[in-house]
Amino acid sequence: MELTDRKKKILRAIVDNYIKTAEPVGSKALSAMPGMDCSSATIRNEMADLTQMGYLEQPHTSAGRIPSPAGYRLYVDELMQDYRLSVDETQSLGQVMELKIQEADRVISQVSKLVSQMTNLPAVAMTASAGAPTVKQFEILSAGAGSFILVVMTNGEMVKNKLIKLPVSCTDQDLKLLSAVLNASLTDLPAAGFTPELLNRVSRSAGPAASLVPVIVDFTTHVLKEQQRSPVYVSGQTKLLGQPEYRDVEKAQEVLATLDSDTLSNLPATLESNAKTQILVGPENIAKELKDTSVVMTRFDIGDGMQGLIGVVGPTRMDYAQITARLSYFAENLGRMFGKPELPPSQDNDTGDD
Repeated sequence: MELTDRKKKILRAIVDNYIKTAEPVGSKALSAMPGMDCSSATIRNEMADLTQMGYLEQPHTSAGRIPSPAGYRLYVDELMQDYRLSVDETQSLGQVMELKIQEADRVISQVSKLVSQMTNLPAVAMTASAGAPTVKQFEILSAGAGSFILVVMTNGEMVKNKLIKLPVSCTDQDLKLLSAVLNASLTDLPAAGFTPELLNRVSRSAGPAASLVPVIVDFTTHVLKEQQRSPVYVSGQTKLLGQPEYRDVEKAQEVLATLDSDTLSNLPATLESNAKTQILVGPENIAKELKDTSVVMTRFDIGDGMQGLIGVVGPTRMDYAQITARLSYFAENLGRMFGKPELPPSQDNDTGDD
């Protein structure tokens, strides 16, 4: 069955209407909309086809239809019209840019609060490596007889150290050799690159200090994973309760519990690395508790191999065009604040009909 232009037009009208009203949309209401130049009977037949194709669903015994996850996905990929921010919105959103704050974490925390206020939905903000974290440098410092301090510096400027006991047979010269081998073999590699074959070569090259290699690799892997799991700032969780989809207390509790868990810290790993703004609709999300929820995330560059991510969590019925425009505005200006070229382009679009 072909997805004709008329079917797409009807689907877009249904999604737009459902976003505004949270009520199933019927053929009679659609036929009365401006620009809908076909009869109620024709629209009803097209809606039946869209339902059969998996883009619409019929809730309970209602005569109307609502978008399915596949319908939302087609909407955000092909049908959604760009949203132009009003002057008032731009001024309100710009308030956070007046905060002359340099620390990334403090900026991220403030942004999550303002995004939640401006969208009336829970907001999520975090930092993440622009790609997999790697080790920038190893240092080995003497700590007196019988021990040394291992210092691991990452590409995200994280510095961690660990006190390690020395084998009796190790000399200062052996530790210098170990440091040279580590920096030659394990820097600029993600943890996934620490293969058994590579570690065997490192151990063979480390001489008398070979027994220290597994301890060092375990600690280094932990450090790289810690950099990847940056703090997640969530604001406005209770705003979810104002949405009709979450009147079911049990359903709302599932989503709220997920927002308060460590699940969201895994979000960067699920996003496309080259995507500026990404929308996860319903079942595409990282947790089954979010199967009826959508997540919209936008990236911006912080520098030093790090990126910031800001987004919102809400019902699949959210206003994707408006939210995407607002998040892009934040990302563009935060990119400037941190002195790096922004990822998302400036919004200069119209909301008029095609």
